[in-house]
This record gives sequence, C-alpha cells and structure tokens, in this order.
Amino acid sequence: MGDKDLPQVLKRWIVEELELPARDLPPDSYFRTLCLGQGADIWKYITRHVYNEGLTRSCNLPACWSYISPPVDGDSAVARRRALTREIEELRAELVELDAQIEQSQAELCSDDRAVGQCWDHCSEARRRRVLLQAMGVRCAQERHSLWQDRRRISGHCQALAELARKAEVELVFGDPSDSSTDSLGSTGPEPQALREVRELCEDRLQFFWTLLESELKAAPLSGVHLSQEERSAVFQRWLSSVEDLMRTHPPSHLLAALQHLASRQQGALQEKLEQLDLSRDVAALGFRYESDHLLDLSKETAAPLPSVRLLLQEAWETVERCQVQLAAMRAQDRQQSALLQARKSEAFQAACAGDAQVEPLLRAALELELQLAMETALRDSLQRQGEALEQGARSRKEALLALQAKRQNIMDFRQLVDRKQEQIRSLIKGNSTAKSELSRVHAEVRRFVQEKLQRHQGAVEREAGALHSAVSQEVRQAAGVSLDELDRRLLDGVQRVPARKLSVHRLDCPALRRVSDGLGFALYKAPEQLMPLAVSMQLELRFLRRLLQLHTTCMQHRDQQVALLPAQDMEAMLQRVRTEDQARVRDLLPRVRLLSQRSAQCLGYGAEVKRAISHWWEQPGQFVLPDQRRGGLTLQQWLERWRLAAKGLQ
Repeated sequence: MGDKDLPQVLKRWIVEELELPARDLPPDSYFRTLCLGQGADIWKYITRHVYNEGLTRSCNLPACWSYISPPVDGDSAVARRRALTREIEELRAELVELDAQIEQSQAELCSDDRAVGQCWDHCSEARRRRVLLQAMGVRCAQERHSLWQDRRRISGHCQALAELARKAEVELVFGDPSDSSTDSLGSTGPEPQALREVRELCEDRLQFFWTLLESELKAAPLSGVHLSQEERSAVFQRWLSSVEDLMRTHPPSHLLAALQHLASRQQGALQEKLEQLDLSRDVAALGFRYESDHLLDLSKETAAPLPSVRLLLQEAWETVERCQVQLAAMRAQDRQQSALLQARKSEAFQAACAGDAQVEPLLRAALELELQLAMETALRDSLQRQGEALEQGARSRKEALLALQAKRQNIMDFRQLVDRKQEQIRSLIKGNSTAKSELSRVHAEVRRFVQEKLQRHQGAVEREAGALHSAVSQEVRQAAGVSLDELDRRLLDGVQRVPARKLSVHRLDCPALRRVSDGLGFALYKAPEQLMPLAVSMQLELRFLRRLLQLHTTCMQHRDQQVALLPAQDMEAMLQRVRTEDQARVRDLLPRVRLLSQRSAQCLGYGAEVKRAISHWWEQPGQFVLPDQRRGGLTLQQWLERWRLAAKGLQ
C-alpha cells in the first residue's frame, strides 16, 4: 500500500470499522492532511493491525468514548455534538484556507521558477550573443587581415608591374645578330642581363632535351652523368622556377627581343655551317659518291672485285696444308738418308779395315750421299722459308681484310652520322622557323593582351585598390567608435530592441556605478567585483606617490642643508642648477601627482556609492541561481566572502 492510497484506505476503514455514514465524513483534503508527515506511519499501522485483528469490533463506540470524557446525559450529548460540528466546520474552513494558501504558494513558486528560467534564458542568450560578437570580431579581424594581405599582394604586384613598365621603357641593344660570339663585351658594350639569362635558360633546356634523347636512345651520355627520373623532375622544376623568376624580373618586350636576337644568331650560325658544309667533297674524299639519297662505293667501279674472306682463308689453309705435307715427307726422307748414310759409313769403316781396295768406291758413295743430303737440306730450308713467306702473306692479307672491314664499318657509321646530322639540321631549321613564328605570335598576343586587358583596367584597379584601402581604413575608424554594449540588444514584445546592459543583473546602467567607472577609468564590460581591486591598486599607487612626494621633500630639505654648507663663491651656480632641476621635476611630476590625487580623491568620494551599488547587487536573489558558475576559479559565494573580507580589511 502506497502513501497516495492511504487517505482512501483510512476513509474506508472509518466507514467499515466505526460504522459512520460516508456523507458525514470530512472532505478528502482533510484525510490527506492527516496522512502527512509522521501521521502517515501512525494511520498506516492502525489501518493494518486494527483492521486485520478485529479489535474495533470487540468494543463499541460509547466504550471508546468513555475513556475520553465522562458520561453525560442526552442534552449534554447534543450540545457536545453541536460543539463538535462547529469545530469541524471551523477546521474545514481552516483547511480550505490552508489549501488556498498552499495553492497560492505553489503558484508563486511556479511563477518564481518561470522568472528564474527566463532570467537563465536571458543570461544564456547574452552569453551566446557575446560569443557571437566575439566570433564576429574574430571574423572581422580575419577578413581585415585577408584584405590587408590581398592589398599588400596587389600593391606588390602593382609595384612589380610598374618596375617592369619602367624597365620596358629602356631600349636594349643586343649588337649584331650575325656575331655568334658569347663574350660579354661586344662592339656596342656589355651584354644585357636579359640576353645572358635567356641564353643560359635555352642552353639548360637544350641540355635537358639532349639528356632525354640519350636516355631514349639508350646511348652513353657525353657528360658521363646519368640522371634518374627524380633528378630529371627536379631539374625541370628548377628550370621552371628560373623561367618564372626571369618573367618577374624582366619585361616581356625585352625577353622577346632577346629570344629573337638569339634565334637570329643561331640562324646565322647554322647558315655559316651550311655554307661551309660540302658533302660531295667529303664523301668523294672517302671514296664514295652520293647519288639519289644513297652512297655508292667508287672503288667497285675502278678495280676488280675483291675475293671474299672465306675464299682467301681457304686458299691460305690449302697452301699451308701442302707445305706441311711436303715438309713431313722431306723430314721422313731426311731420316731415311741419314740412316742409310750411317749404315754406309759403318760398312765403309768395316771395309777399310778389311782392305784398301774396296775403300775408295765406298768413300765415293758416301760423298755422294752427303752431297745429296746437303741438297735435300737446302731444299728443306727453302721450303720452310716459302712456308713462312706464305704464312706472312696470309697474315698480311688477313690484316688487310680486317682493315677493309673496319674502313667499311667506319664508312657506314659516317653515313649514318651524315643522315642523322642532316635530319637534325632539318629539324633544327624547322624548329627554328616554328619557334620564330611562335615567338612572333606570342609577342603579338602579349602586346594585344597588355593593350586590351591590363592597360584598360589599370586605372580601375588603382581606383578600386584606393577605394578598398579607404573603405578598410574607414571601417577600422568606425569600428573603433562602435560600442559593443549598443550592439548587444534584446528583442522585447517582438518590436522593441533594448540594450542587454539595461537587462543585466550587474546593473551596469546604474548612474552611481557609471560615475564611479568613469572616475576610475573602469571599462563597463568588466565585472563590478573588479572595482574594489582597482580602487585598492589606485590607493596603493597614491600611497606610493605620497611616499615619493615625501622623499622628494626630504631630499629638498637635505639639499637645502647641503647648499647652506657650500662655500659662498659656488652658491649662485648651485642655486641656479637646483632651480633648473626643481623646475624640471615640477614640470614632469607635479601634473601627474595632481591628476592622481584628484582621481584618488574622486574615487574615495565615490566609495560609499560603490559599496551601496555593489551591496545592492549582492543582495539580489539572482546571485543564488548561479551556484555552479565559476570566474577565476571561485564561485559567487566565494567571491562574496572575499569581498566582505576585503571590505573589512579596508575599514
């Protein structure tokens, strides 16, 4: 059973247990009043235990009343009943009045809650508006900064254009285009800087293209340095940066004139090389003839056709084989003759030993054999010499063949080189013509663009830049004079816009607070609780200035004493110097001391009004609805306590 159902349970228990009619019972509000507070537990216990145990049924109502009052007769019972009825009516009236008061208090609490909610909404709106104003201020500062940067960039661009226009008025002299020398000093003077930089950029570009061509042809670079893809990208970006710097530092007319001068110089150099080049003479000197885009060998027309290398090698090998076979046969015959001679010698020696008659024919035969051996030896030597001569001839012919092959390869390489050079010359001539026409077209387009676009808008751009500068300066001056309090307004009743400072709990529109703030130089957007620290700091500064004044007075007295002790001859000079120093100090310090004294006196005069205004603000009920707000790490009550301690310390 809950507390909400207790009045109904109590009413039902009275009807059932006490046997009272329902129409004679008091209203439900009376039972709710009985069940408030500690009475709820008491009636809950009675309704549970008395109802369940049936104690009420065991005793009658008159017996219960006998414990309360002594027995009376019938008239007294009627009078008592009437008195009880009147008391019941009075109690009902009091209950109705209490219910009305409770309802009125609840209505007041609801209205107070609504007022607090509205105040909180106003505070939240003020906070949001303050944040919006701060954001708007930051946005204005950013836009002002961006406008200032744009103006500075435009002014820098205008200055650069003016500098280029001033440089464009100077006419450059590049000298004779036919002179292809790269010396800095010519017939008319030093080389212009624009021409030198343009030539360097063109040379870098040509070197870059030559490197790309070598990488595409997979040829060894002439410089011995191979560039990777990243290095090529870096070189290209550096070249683009150099071109941009050149475009910013030199006018377009000078650059176009320099390009035309370089083109004419290159064209003259190519023309000289073409005049000096005689392909027919050079090809004829090499033994060839150039006819219908082909090279013809003149040696084939004047001499018999040379045998092939294979045929020459076969003949040489056959000759060498014959010589080797003959040499082997002669060596075998020589060995046979040597063996036969040795046998004959031994036989002759034996015959000589046998008899002298038989020695002479044997000696003659031995002599003949020796002569034949000498002849065979001479023949063998001649054959060896012939073999060596044949080997030498074959070697010389092989060397001549290799030389002819190398010469033929050189001629073919020279032919390819001549074809490549001719193709390069044609491409250079075509590229030169294309570049010259492109330069002329670009020069005309640049001149037309400058005349049609830039010069036409130059005055408008200058006027617009001046107007923007004036507008920014005017907005800055106007923004300095605009009050943020006047911008922060609230819309009341859908029509009226009231400044938020008039609706603030700080009572910034209080005349006394405004006079005190004006006297102390205190900004209105700051919290009023900062007035006391400001007054204390100004009072300390006043004390410090008074101390300085006292020290100054003491120093003056000490100076007078020291002056009195000086000799008579230096008195006038010292007095004059002292007067000068005194006048300077009075002129520098006295106005400031007077101003500070006046402000301090004015602040002290406004002290009572400040205390009254601030105490009035602290006593407002709005301060108790902000318990969770912190400023400077302290809550409102902590600031109040600090304020009281500071006020007590000042007193």
